[in-house]
Amino acid sequence: METTELAPKRGITETGLKWIALVTMVLDHIHYFFGFTGVIPEWFSMAGRISAPLFMFCLVEGFTHTHSRKKYFLKVYAISAAMSLLYYLMAFGGLPVRPDGFFPANGMMTTFVILMVVWQGIDWLGQKRLLPGLAAVLLPLAWPFAATLLVAVFPALSGLPGFVCYSVVPLWGMTGDSSWPVLVMGLVLYLFRKRRGVQEAAFTVYYLLYGVVYMGLMASNMPGFVWTQLFTVYYEIYGVLAAPLMLWYNGQRGRGHKALFYVFYPAHVYVFYALSWGLYLLLN
Repeated sequence: METTELAPKRGITETGLKWIALVTMVLDHIHYFFGFTGVIPEWFSMAGRISAPLFMFCLVEGFTHTHSRKKYFLKVYAISAAMSLLYYLMAFGGLPVRPDGFFPANGMMTTFVILMVVWQGIDWLGQKRLLPGLAAVLLPLAWPFAATLLVAVFPALSGLPGFVCYSVVPLWGMTGDSSWPVLVMGLVLYLFRKRRGVQEAAFTVYYLLYGVVYMGLMASNMPGFVWTQLFTVYYEIYGVLAAPLMLWYNGQRGRGHKALFYVFYPAHVYVFYALSWGLYLLLN
């Protein structure tokens, strides 16, 4: 009997999206770590704006379809805790930093950990499990305010909450990879995950509001600001270009490389950091 093979679905797999996200992230981080040389083009970071939305989209897919959310969470949590601890030691613990005061502040894994807890809480609320659902949604979002209040009431404990925030219990902030706009992006992608077109439409609307309205209002306080700088200086808006790639996703996982993506993120951050440190010493 003659057999036929099913033709693969058109589009791009989750693994393919991760590779695009990885390559654009590397471009962004080359500019981030080596921008002091003055020779890295700005478009490296412009291209890198699509990496976080693509990784977030893949996280939503992975969290939704994984066989074990617990194992999935623990892998990401372990990376987040280790990187956050190193950040704490560089920022507050006396660990040597690059002579110009620069050190990596990459907090995407922290955002992923916080969001996975919140997403689980959303699902529990949908299952009418109100107490664990509310705890999972509210506690991670309230933690920065609770930590600040704790330090204000008990100043003698200021070191302990700081250590906890940057190691055991992830902390979101106002700027960077672990800021509230990134958290909102993750919530938008998760809440509309069951309808791809609606999901990408909601993502696009949100990102336009973030990249134009929010960034415009924030940057308008800078001297000499003009709105065209949203495409040249304050260019978060380019992240919206991830939407067509998300729509291109064919719903298939693709071929493995899972270990690569888990290992590569922290590895390349500290390799780039070490190389930038050496180059800085050579140039100065």
